[in-house]
Amino acid sequence: MNPSRFAAAMAALVSLTVTGCGAGTEPTGTAAAAIDVSAPASKTGYPLAFDNCGMKVTFQKPPQRVLILNGTSVGEVESFILLGLESTILANAQSYGVSDDPSMIGKIKALPTGGLTMNKNFDVPAEQVLKLKPDLVVSTWSGGFEAKSGFATREQLAAAGITSLVNPVNCAMGKPEATEEEQRAYRNQSINSSLEFISLLGRIFDVRQRALDVITELRTRVETVRARVANLPAKKVLVAYPGMSMMNANGLPAVMTGGIYDDVIKAAGGVNSFAGLTSDATSTINREQLATAQVDVLVVGLFTPREKGDQEAAELFAAYPNWAASKSRTYTIVSDGVYLGPLNAAAVEKISKVVHPGD
Repeated sequence: MNPSRFAAAMAALVSLTVTGCGAGTEPTGTAAAAIDVSAPASKTGYPLAFDNCGMKVTFQKPPQRVLILNGTSVGEVESFILLGLESTILANAQSYGVSDDPSMIGKIKALPTGGLTMNKNFDVPAEQVLKLKPDLVVSTWSGGFEAKSGFATREQLAAAGITSLVNPVNCAMGKPEATEEEQRAYRNQSINSSLEFISLLGRIFDVRQRALDVITELRTRVETVRARVANLPAKKVLVAYPGMSMMNANGLPAVMTGGIYDDVIKAAGGVNSFAGLTSDATSTINREQLATAQVDVLVVGLFTPREKGDQEAAELFAAYPNWAASKSRTYTIVSDGVYLGPLNAAAVEKISKVVHPGD
């Protein structure tokens, strides 16, 4: 999730399309084949320069004082943790307190926060960012550097000698002048997009072999599930986050559609109950659409630790008794694993167990 995926994407839902340029640059792409895990990784050559969402960024060495902005995401901080980069984090603003990998909760909580506070737009205001003097600021979306929201712009940061980085698959999010390529990458994000961000961090921090090892392990877990369910009939799966009802204009649970959500469901052997709709549908789906949807499996998403998944499932079954899932009481509970981030494999494994139990 993204910050104004609550603010901007309360009106609609809130890696790697980097183009090489300059010394130490290695072009990469968004296709799955772009991450080659068949050979040992080489060391990063510095200076490392590439285009990030239309802005040239250059690293003379691995960053050592990183600020990770909120963006209502945990995908970026979890990627840092899986790569063993905790010591580079000066301050982290990302946290849910619930995770499909329970060990992540404590690891994220242990990270420094820098004493930062959020403004009304759910992220760190410009003056606090500049005062902290990080050498790198990471945002899950372009809107994390929007002056109108009270955030430091990428130009302001560059003038202060601070490099900024947007998760490349989210360039179009919060960027009105996004290119067609950026818009396409955002619409079509997938499990592979999560792995591409890990690959990018591996290059920036010169931990490329570690990144390849993590990518291989995560991809293997997903492909193992894909192989198990490959020839089985796809069931209709609904992913709903009751705790995110503020994202829906009708006050309904946030129903996740399009992009990575569809990819996670497909990998688990299902098909989204609202397949064919983009993430924009999250804000517009109405009660009648929910009531008449085909739902064989309900996936309840948790956003905060105070939410009770079993209770939320029971309430949804009572509200929508015509679902096949309501009659069979077929559901599972996820949290961060269906979002852009490194825990997609965990969500795929969880969902597959109820979509095709025992197969």
